[in-house]
Amino acid sequence: MTGRRATLQRLGTLAGVLALGARAAHAAKGEAAKVGDRVDWRDVVLLDGSTLPARTLAGGPPVVVEFWASWCPFCKRQNPLLQALADRHRGELTVLAFSIDKEPAKARAYMKEHGYTFAAAMAGADALRWFGTREGLPEIYVVDRGRIVFREIGEMFPEDVAALGRYATRRAG
Repeated sequence: MTGRRATLQRLGTLAGVLALGARAAHAAKGEAAKVGDRVDWRDVVLLDGSTLPARTLAGGPPVVVEFWASWCPFCKRQNPLLQALADRHRGELTVLAFSIDKEPAKARAYMKEHGYTFAAAMAGADALRWFGTREGLPEIYVVDRGRIVFREIGEMFPEDVAALGRYATRRAG
């Protein structure tokens, strides 16, 4: 019986590894990431030239990720709500916004003009690998302990953005 149980455990482990590999392949196939998918963070160079280290993203507080553009009217309405979320949960939640603008100067100017202080970077190869292709704007993900635990496509209501604070509260408690 022991040998059979060990074999079944090995098969279960192998199935889990294969499932993780299949999920990581979503981005490679041009699909959007889904809840449960793994995010293997790398350092992120921000619009202000500083770097958000992978170890902070992977081992720190949950990360609220937004994909946005300076020309997106829905993003323009949602971003003040993300700033309020970032301010309210500073140290308990990280907000990281990836701009899909073609020119970093436009994204930088937008952030400065609106006084946003949350972390912002240009969407590039790493963002595509982590989150796959976009299905709309804005898109929000929450990543906790290296896994996507929440995903929303399109503009969120103010109360829904504020409710993302539940991830900070759960983690801090």
